[in-house]
Amino acid sequence: VQLQASGGGLVQPGGSLKLSCAASTNILSANIMGWYRQAPEKQRELVTLTTNMGDIEYADSVKGRFTISRDNTANTIYLQMNSLKPEDTAIYSCYMFTFGRSYWGQGTQVTVSS
Repeated sequence: VQLQASGGGLVQPGGSLKLSCAASTNILSANIMGWYRQAPEKQRELVTLTTNMGDIEYADSVKGRFTISRDNTANTIYLQMNSLKPEDTAIYSCYMFTFGRSYWGQGTQVTVSS
């Protein structure tokens, strides 16, 4: 399984970005898909995840600003990020848990700065 993340970049505080993660396999088979991020000198943290049962979770720090969605026909998940803050600066990686195994994408850099 390969996960290809894209859509990162430099944005001003208060701006928006939409990340995409294309999977090389049918995402309907995934138990869990989501996004993690890792800021410099910090541990990787969960941003959001969605399950095949339709459950969605968000980190408290992004609730109300970030939205995860999926296009099953395109085998792609998205992360819409609004009202971005400098503390959102990190490498964002997509994640899949399927058939008892975890897979990670290579990550895309998001930098929020004026």
